[in-house]
Amino acid sequence: MNVDELNMVLCGGENIRTEFKTSFNEEVIATLVAFANTNGGTVYIGVGDNGEVHGVQLSQETTTRWANEIKSKTAPVIIPDISVVPVDGKNVVALSVIEYPVKPVSTRGRYYKRVGNSNHLLSVSEVVNYHMKAINSSWDFQPRENKSIADISLEKVQKLIEIINRRNPAVIADDPLTFLRKFQLIDVESITHACWLLFMPDMDVCTTIELGRFGTSTLIKDSLTIRNDLFAEAEMIMDFIRKHINKQVIIKGQLENEERWDYPMEALRELVMNMVLHRDYTSAYDSVVKIFDDHIEFYNPGAIPPGITLHHLLSNDYVSQPRNKLIAEVFKACGLIEKYGSGIKRVLEDFAIRGLPQPEFHLYPDGFRVSVFSGTHRKISGKPGELNITPQVTPQDTPQDIIQDTIEDYGQMKRIVLVVDGEMTRDEIQYKMGLRDRFHFRESYLKPAIEAHIIEMTIPGKPNSRYQKYRLTEKGKAIRKKMKEGTNDQ
Repeated sequence: MNVDELNMVLCGGENIRTEFKTSFNEEVIATLVAFANTNGGTVYIGVGDNGEVHGVQLSQETTTRWANEIKSKTAPVIIPDISVVPVDGKNVVALSVIEYPVKPVSTRGRYYKRVGNSNHLLSVSEVVNYHMKAINSSWDFQPRENKSIADISLEKVQKLIEIINRRNPAVIADDPLTFLRKFQLIDVESITHACWLLFMPDMDVCTTIELGRFGTSTLIKDSLTIRNDLFAEAEMIMDFIRKHINKQVIIKGQLENEERWDYPMEALRELVMNMVLHRDYTSAYDSVVKIFDDHIEFYNPGAIPPGITLHHLLSNDYVSQPRNKLIAEVFKACGLIEKYGSGIKRVLEDFAIRGLPQPEFHLYPDGFRVSVFSGTHRKISGKPGELNITPQVTPQDTPQDIIQDTIEDYGQMKRIVLVVDGEMTRDEIQYKMGLRDRFHFRESYLKPAIEAHIIEMTIPGKPNSRYQKYRLTEKGKAIRKKMKEGTNDQ
C-alpha cells in the first residue's frame, strides 16, 4: 500500500472492511476476528475515528510483537498481513486479514462478526452454523475413520510447535494436544483427515507422490516414490529438485558470490506447496513431478474450484478457496505459505524477474499441471494435446511466435496496449487514456496488464521508484500489431 491508496481509504471512512485505531489493543484483535468471520478487512493503526493520521511509534520489534499477540489470542490462529505506510513523517500500520476459510474464529472465547462499521458478538446458533459450514465445505475437516489420537505422532506435533516458536519466539506455549484442539484438528478422541496427513507416524498410500528425472519423454534417469506426512513431502520434493537441476556460482567480487539455480527456487517452492495444499487426497491418481533437461512439470490431482478459470488464476482475479482448509491454516501458521491465493502471481513475477519463459498452466477435468522452463528451453510444437512451450524472447523471435492467446482474451486491457508508446510514466499513460481515477486505472488497467505480461516496469526491482516507467513487452507489441492489422483489414 502507498500513500495515495491510504488517502483514498481515509477519505472513505470506516465501513464493513475498514477500521481506524489510534493504537494497538484488544479491540484491534476483536476487529480482525470480526473481519475473518465476515468478508475480510483491514485495521489501520495510528488513525483517528475521523480519518485523521496521528501516527504510531514503532520500534524494530513492534509489528512482530503485535503479530505474535494476535496469533496467541485467536483460534484458529489469525496471521495478518502487515504493512507500514509513512505519511508526512508519521507511521500508519495496516493489519489485513481475508475472510478465513475455517470459521468461526474467536479471541479469548468470544466470536465476532462485522456489521456495518462495528463488531457484533455471534449468537450461539450463528457459531454452530459457521462450524457446520466449515465441516461441510472442507474434506480435511472431517473425521478420519479408524484413526484416533493414539495413531498420530505427538513428537511431530511438538516439533512443529518448536518450528513455529523459532520463527516467532514465545508464540505458542501449548502442549501438543492443546495445540491440536486449538487448530480444530482433533475432537475428543477422533482426529481429522488434516491431522492424519500432517502427523502420520508412517507411510500412507493416499499421499503418494512420484518424482522422476527424465532424459527423454521415456528415458528415466532417476526416480523416487514418497508416501510421508505433508511437511516431510514438501521438503523431499525440494531436495529431489535441487539434486537434479544446475546451480551456477556467479563471482561478483573477492568477498561476494551469488548462487543462481536454473529456476527461481522460491517460485518452485511455491508450486510444491500448492501441490501439497490443493491436492485432492480422495483421488485415485498420484501427484507427479517430472524433471527434464530444460523444463519441469508438476501434475496434481484435483480440479480447480467451479467458477474459476485459467484467466482468473493468471490475472489474480479470484478469491482463494483452499481445497484443504485446515492444512492451509497450519501451513500458514508455521510460515510455509504467506497469503491465500497469491502464489501463482508470485511464481509469474519470479520467472519474469529472471527473464525466463513464462510458466504454462494446463487444466484437466480431474487435475492441474504447471510447466516451468529454464533459460535453455526452446519452443517445440507437437500434436494437439501435447505440451506447447513458450520460448524465451530473443531478437530472432517473431511476435507470432510469442503471442499464443487471442486478442479477445485481454478485454479492456487492449486500451492500454494502444496507448503505451516507448517508455511512459503512470501519469502519462493514465492521461493519454483519459482516465481520472488513479485507483480505477491501477486496478482495471495497469495492474492486470503487468500481470498478463503485456507491459513491464523499467525498474522492476523498485516498483515504487519515482523514476518508474512502463513499456510494452514483446507480447504486448505482438498484441498491438495484431490489433492494428485487424483494424486495417476492416
